[in-house]
Amino acid sequence: MKTNWFKMMTGVAMVALVATACSGGGTSNKDAGANPSASASSGLEQTDVTLVGVRDAQISSQQIIADKLGYFKEEGLNVESKLIESGPDIGPMVSGGSAPVSVQTNFMDIILKSNNIDVKIVAPLAQIAGTQAVVGSAKLQLNSAKDLEGKTIGIPNGADVKIAIDNMGKELGVDVSKIKFVNLAPSDAVAALQNGSIDAMAAWEPFITKAIQGGGKFLFSGTKSELPDKKGDVNWMSVHTTMQVTDKYLQENPNTIKAILRALEKATKYINENRADAIKILAPELHLSEAELTEIMKRNVYSMDVDDSYVNGSNGAAVGNYLLSVGNITSIPAPASYHDLSLLKEVDPSLIKAEFK
Repeated sequence: MKTNWFKMMTGVAMVALVATACSGGGTSNKDAGANPSASASSGLEQTDVTLVGVRDAQISSQQIIADKLGYFKEEGLNVESKLIESGPDIGPMVSGGSAPVSVQTNFMDIILKSNNIDVKIVAPLAQIAGTQAVVGSAKLQLNSAKDLEGKTIGIPNGADVKIAIDNMGKELGVDVSKIKFVNLAPSDAVAALQNGSIDAMAAWEPFITKAIQGGGKFLFSGTKSELPDKKGDVNWMSVHTTMQVTDKYLQENPNTIKAILRALEKATKYINENRADAIKILAPELHLSEAELTEIMKRNVYSMDVDDSYVNGSNGAAVGNYLLSVGNITSIPAPASYHDLSLLKEVDPSLIKAEFK
C-alpha cells in the first residue's frame, strides 16, 4: 500500500472547492430514472457503478474477486472496477467528484474529512497493518530492539509505517530519535538494503516480500514482531482498507450501496475459504507471482467486521497525532463524522460487533 499522502493533500487542496459543486453521481452511472425497469425489478437506484480502487492486494482484493466471480452481477450491478496504480491519487478523485464510490484506507478518510470533504466509510474490508513493516539487512545483528539506535533505516517521507516504529520504540524502550531515517522510495530501499548502504528499510507490500526474497530479515510490522525481545503479536499500528462513498451518493443510492456491500461480503468469504484459488485469480490482476502474493496476503486480515480492533484503531490518537505531525491534517476529526455503518448493519447485523461512542 503506497502511503505517502503529500501528493494527495496537494490534490485535495486544489479540488476542494470543486467538490462542493460537482455531482455526487460519479462517472458512467445511470440513475433510476434513466433505467426504470432495472429500478422497478431490483430496487437499485443505479445499476451502472464505477468502483475506484488500487492495484494492490491490501486495497482491492475483494473488489477484484467480486468482479471476476460475478458477485456484482448477481446483485444486479454493472460495475466498472477501476484500478489505479497510486492509492493517494484517489483522494483528489473523491474530493473532485469522479470517485463517489471507492476503496482505500481509513487514513484517507481522516485526511479528507479534515479538509471538509463530505465522505463516509460504509464498511471496513481488511486490517492491513501487517503489511506495514521493517526489514533488516542480511548483515544486521540485533541483541535487542534498542540496538536499532544509531542504525540507518530507509523510509519514504510521510510513510505511515513510521507509526509502527514509534509505537515499537515506546513499548521496547528504543529512542527512535537516535535512528537515522533517510528518504528512500520503497524500490530504492530494497536495492539499498541488498547492497548494504542501509541497515533496514520500512515500507509496505509488495516491497516487504521483495526485500525478504532478496535476503532481508523481517523485523516487525504493525501486528507482528520478530525482534529479540518481542516475538509474536503486537499492536503497534492499526490501518484498515475501507469502502467509502460521498455523502451525496450515500443519500441518493442506499440500495445500490447495500448491493455492493453484499457482493464484497461474498468476496471476503471466498478469499478466506478459498485462498489458493483466490490467489490464482488475483495474481495476474495485481502483476505479482502467486508465490509473492501468497506471502503478502498472509499479512492481511480480510474481514468486514466492525470490532474493537477497528473502532479502537479509528479512535486512536496515534494516527491523528501522526497525521498532524507530518502536516497531512490540521485537526483530528471525530470518527463518527466520517462513518455511516447503518447500511452494513442492514446487510449483515452480525458484522457490527462494536460501535463508536
